[in-house]
Order: sequence, then C-alpha cells, then structure tokens
Amino acid sequence: MSTDLRLVPVVATAWVVAWTLTGPWTSVARPLTVVGALVALGCAAAVAAGVRRRGGPVGPVVAHGALVAACLVAVAASVAVQTAARGPLAGLADDGATATVDGRVVSSARAAVHGDGSRWVLAVDSVVARGVRSAAVGHVLVTAPGEPPRFGAAVRARVRLAPPSFGAGVVAAGRATTPVAESAPPGPSGRATHTLRTALLDVTDGLSDQARGLVPGAAVGDTSRVPAELEDALRVTGLTHVTAVSGSHFAIVLTAAGAACVALRAPPAVRVGLLAAVGVGFVLLVRPEPSVLRAAWTCAVTLVALVLGRPAAGFPALATAATVLLVVDPWQARSFGFALSCAATAGIVLLTGPLSRRLAPWCGRGPAFALAVPLAAQAACGPVLILLDPALPSTAVLANLLAAPALVPATVLALVATLAAPWAPGAAGAVAWLAGIPTGWIATVATTAAALPGARLPWLAGPGGAALLAVVTAVVLALVLRRPPGQGWPVGRAPADRLSALRRRVRLAHRPRRSPGVRGGRVRGSGGAATAGAVVLVTVLGVALGTVLVAPRTVPAAGVPPDWQVVACDVGQGDALVVRSGPRAAVVVDVGPPGDGAARCLRRLGVDRVDLLVLSHFHADHVGGLEGVLAGRTVVAALVSPLDDPADAARRTRAALARHEVPVEVAVSARQGTAGDVAWTVLGADAGAGGANEASVAIALRTAAGVDVVALGDLEEPGQERLAADLAAGGYPDGAVEVVKMAHHGSAAQSADLARRLAPGVVLVSVGQNDYGHPTRTALDLYRAVGSEVVRTDRCGTASLSVRAGGLVLACAG
Repeated sequence: MSTDLRLVPVVATAWVVAWTLTGPWTSVARPLTVVGALVALGCAAAVAAGVRRRGGPVGPVVAHGALVAACLVAVAASVAVQTAARGPLAGLADDGATATVDGRVVSSARAAVHGDGSRWVLAVDSVVARGVRSAAVGHVLVTAPGEPPRFGAAVRARVRLAPPSFGAGVVAAGRATTPVAESAPPGPSGRATHTLRTALLDVTDGLSDQARGLVPGAAVGDTSRVPAELEDALRVTGLTHVTAVSGSHFAIVLTAAGAACVALRAPPAVRVGLLAAVGVGFVLLVRPEPSVLRAAWTCAVTLVALVLGRPAAGFPALATAATVLLVVDPWQARSFGFALSCAATAGIVLLTGPLSRRLAPWCGRGPAFALAVPLAAQAACGPVLILLDPALPSTAVLANLLAAPALVPATVLALVATLAAPWAPGAAGAVAWLAGIPTGWIATVATTAAALPGARLPWLAGPGGAALLAVVTAVVLALVLRRPPGQGWPVGRAPADRLSALRRRVRLAHRPRRSPGVRGGRVRGSGGAATAGAVVLVTVLGVALGTVLVAPRTVPAAGVPPDWQVVACDVGQGDALVVRSGPRAAVVVDVGPPGDGAARCLRRLGVDRVDLLVLSHFHADHVGGLEGVLAGRTVVAALVSPLDDPADAARRTRAALARHEVPVEVAVSARQGTAGDVAWTVLGADAGAGGANEASVAIALRTAAGVDVVALGDLEEPGQERLAADLAAGGYPDGAVEVVKMAHHGSAAQSADLARRLAPGVVLVSVGQNDYGHPTRTALDLYRAVGSEVVRTDRCGTASLSVRAGGLVLACAG
C-alpha cells in the first residue's frame, strides 16, 4: 500500500516560511523570502527547461515548482499584510506598555497559570496606548481575575502587554489587574453554544470529581473542572487528547452523523451537506482552537474531494488543510497546539499502517492496529513534546491502548448530554452519568499509569533534546520498518530488487499515469520505508532548523561545579534560589512550582540540610515544590511572608511545615540572623503593601566566601521603590551587591532606582515557559544598563556561581 506524499514540499515550505517570518528577525527575513521566492521560481523554470531538453514531460515539474513558489509567496504576502494590520501591538508588547485593547473573545477561558483568574484569547481590533488610539488586528492572550467573559463577547480590557511565550501563537500577552466586563454580548451562535456548555456544566455538577471534569472535556474540550492531580496524570500518560478536541473527536462525531445518514437512506449530496453542517456546528460548540481548525479543515478537504469524485487520502487532506491555515494565519506555525495536532495526525496517517503490518504477526491484526495508533502518534509528537516538558512518557502507549475503547462512548454520550442539557436536564444528567463510566475508566488508567515507576523519564531539554529524540526515533523506525521481524527479504524487497524498482521509479517519476477510477496521475511513495523516511526527514529537518535558529546562545552547558556558592535552580516558571551555608547545607529561598524540580536540584547539589528556608510569599510558583524539599532533607528553620495570601496556599504551606516539625518565623523588616555560614538580613516584608507579591520577603544574604546576594521575591514596582528608599535611608552603599535575584521573573514592573542602587555584577532571572512575556525586554535592558550580566534559567538551565581568582564564575547546567 502506498501513500501520496507529493504535498510534503508544499506544506514544509509553508511552515518554514511562516515560522521564519513571524519571528523576531522579520526585517531581515522578509527581503530574503522575496529573493527565495524568485529563486524558487527560477529553479522551477530551470528544471522544466532541463527536462524539456531531455525530451521529458514538463507539466508535473513546473506544476510542483510553481506550487511551492506560490505557497512561499502567499505566506510571505499574508505575513506582510497582517503585520501592517497589527499596528503597534508588537512594539507595545516589546516595551511592556500598558494599553486599553478592544476586541472579541475567541477562545474558551482556562485557569490562569499562576494565581486566581483565567486566561483567554482576545481578537483585538483597536488599542489605546500613550494617549493614542490605533487600529490593530491580532490575537492577545489576556490573563485577568474574576469571572471570564463569554466566547464571542466584545470586551475592553486595560492590560500590561508583554511579548508572548514561544509557542503561544499570539501577538502579545496581556495581564489585567481588574476583572474584564463584557461591553457587548456574543452573537446568536455564541449565545447558543454558551447555553449548551453552561447547561452541561450544570447537569454534571453533582457527579464524581473525575466526571465533573472529564465529561465536559470529552464533549466540548472544557477542562475548567478537571482536578489538578488528574490533569497531571493525563499529561504524564499522553491522554490529554481526551479533553483537547482534535481529529479523533471529529472522526467520532462525523462517523456517528454518517451512520445516521445511511440509516435514513439520504442521497450522497444530502449526506455531504449534513456532514458539513455537523462539522461547522461542532466547531462552534468546541470553539475554534488550533487543533480544532486543523481537524475541521482536513474534514472539509476530504468532503470536497468526495463531492468532486476524487479519492479521499489522509495525508493530502492534512497537508492541504495545514497549508491553507498557515496562509490564513502564519502565526500558527509558532503554536505548539497546532504543531502537535498536525504531528499527531501525520504520524497516525503515515505510520499506523506500516507499524500495524509489522506488529500483526506477533499479536494479530486487530490488536496490532490498536497498538500502532498510539505508537505512531507518540513517535511523531515526541520531539515537539520535549520542547514543552523534557521527559519521556514511558507509559503513554500502554495508557492510550487501554483507554482507547472508552473514548468513543465517552465522547458520544457526553455530546448527547450536551445537546439535551438545556431542554431536558434530567435526562441529560442521566446520560452524563453514563458518560462518567467510560471517563472513569480513562481516569483510572491515567492515574494508575502515571503512578507506575519510571512513568516520566528525564530527557535532555530544549531543541537539542528534541533533535536527539528525533534521531533516536528515526533509527528505531528504520529498524522496525526495514523488514518484517524474523523473516528474510520478501519477493521484490531485496536490496537489488529495490534498486531496480528505484531506477524505474526515477524514469517514470514525471510520466502521467492513470488507473481505473482515479482522475489524473499520481506519484506515490514506496510504502512503509519511504513513509517512515519522509516523516523522519521532515521532523529532523524541522527540529534542526529550530535548533539553529532558536537555540539559546549563552554560556556553554556544563555540570554544577563542586565549589558553587549561589545557584538559581531551573524549575520552570518559578523561583528556587540556593545559597551555600556549609559543606552539604544551604539557605533556600523559595521552592518553585508544584513538582520535584527544586528537590531534584538540591539532590544534584548534594544539599541534605537546609539551614534556613525562606518562602517569599505563598503563590504556587514559589511554594508548590515544598513537599519534595521537606521530604528529602532536614530543614532547621523557615522564614515566611507576613501576608497569608492566597489563604488556601498559606494554610497548606504552614500545615506541611508543621508536619515536618519545622520552626516557622514570620519575616519582619530589619530582622537579622545567621544560618550556617550565611548571614542574613530581611530588607523588606510589608503585610500591608497590597497583595501577595508586594508582601514578598526581600532578603540579603552574605556567604562565607564574601558573596552578597539579594533576593527580591515577586515585588512589584511600588515595593521595589520603597525598598530603594529604605536602602538609601539606611545608608546601604550603592553597588555593594554581587548577585540579585530579579523580582517577579523579569516582569516589566521594575524600579530603575533600585536597579541603579543595587547595580549587581550578576542578575539571575528565574523563568520558564509562561503566558506573561517574562522576562520583558524592559527589565533585561534596565539591569544591563547598570552593568549587570543577565542570566536566565530558561536559557542557561540551572545557573551556578562560584568564586575563583577573586571573581564570580558562571556555569550553566542545562
């Protein structure tokens, strides 16, 4: 069986060009792209001329070359037009400016990454900043407290803009400090879908915790009520597609609709129309997220092919849909959601057949196919997932295999409950309860598989890790798909036979061919090996390009040196600062977000005693890793923020410290003490400053090696200004600090006065993937302007400072 791969160059060109032109180097990339388009057209003409001189047909060569060149030009033109239409949004985001944006909500609301509130995407149509109103077109990821606005509603939001995180697929990130109200309600379709979704939440409210979260997730992609523990288990086991509406949901919905059409004996034209209407309605119901749009366009291309009487092929439909979407919105090339959706679909379409044929002799055709689907998806998505989380989900294939039988009944029953909920809540509640049975199985599989030893195996982070995994995947696929295990070369598959077949294929590559029932010619790949080769080649080239273009250019990675004095642990978007206070002891300031990141860092450093644990404030990205830190070592004492906000987090933190019998002291300004070899002074701890961030404990630490360190927690600009004034009043000498842990992960809210007063030699920025645009260019430039060397954990990894020859030496341990 063969696969049509003619559109691989087209979609690859669209993706690479879109990815390049939407990056920070667009001023250079755009003219290069125009030159590239002319070169592509010239190459196509040259190849055509060469083929004509040899007497071969020109049509297919010219057509493919012209299609690739046209795709390149279309994407470049789309980027140019949309960039002009976006107005000042990107520049304001780079500057960290505060602006008022008007637009409509175009995504479902999800819980904020840190703190209370939610985040949602706003399609902006105008922006007011610095006293000037400008027309602007673009998507902004808004994070705001309070009740989120409805999908499709018009809103006006006052936000502080920042550059988006890599892979977000938006123009900017914006954070509002007050709830955002609707200025106009959604349209009829928005109101209808909101009613359906709200009614579903109402009828599932009394179900078990897993059903309250997974039934709405399986039906409409609403993950707002999925328990945090279950969400983590779904992520670790690769089962997030259960609640992330994608091609599998479309397949289930359209298959059910198609079966109904067959049962009603509808004519073909009516069937196509009904399937199209069902597809559009489903998109409106689940909201047009990147994966939903990709799946919808793929289905649309397939339906068009059926209407035209052409064979519907999976990969050409996917390639066409992805190319169209990249032309319409080139910024999707930088969306992790879009990339994962396309990769998973391509993997399933291209690799399921070859893998199932290799597995069939071992376990039978049915089980082989069931096992091949998650294997194919995992192989294709693995390199992209490494960029999000540097770990291998070793139980993902098993979990997907076990959960697969429950996905169809869960989705169908949940959708039936959704459609019935507004009009028959009692019946809908009963159907939702039935849907909770298969979702319960999915939840059990996820939690059990996630709890198995080695469910999450560490892997090299960043583009380098993605490239390594792509190479390993390529090698494994080449070995598996080379020939059926335990057999000799099948007839016609021996190397000599393949070489002869390859020669014939080269001679016939551009000769029109027709087969019964198929219009036009078709150049096909050679089946399993060629399919795997194409997939791996595209993956490796894409990852290699990403490695060259986005790999951080910082200090070369190295291990943590044994003479470290200060370490900023790479815990993602959170803080964990370690200052040596003895041979195997340290002062630890904050413990990072939930997970074992801080604990692993301390194990790596050989720290088994914490002489002082400072918890600057009670946000999850600063106290979430507490249990791991407490469980692995002795903690002599803890110093905590004077403000118990958020209250639940503060209560859990104090309870954990009490269980481990750690003495707790509330920080007070000017309080001094020693912890092992470290002298410490509380520079600021103001419970009445307003909010958890402003109540952060700012602390000065001095090591036995004479290194002065200041950690600023998440102080906002007013708190930093107060601290600068206090330092000036107390006669604190300017420039007396070697190391500063920058406030609030490098947010735009930084005090220039405090930066000038501290003027550290090194400023550590503890930051990871985030929706806030941290660290901002404003913050980085502020400290660079006072002579500081800026070190970011998202680029350096775990950053350690040692004292050698009277100066600080930096080492990055990625």
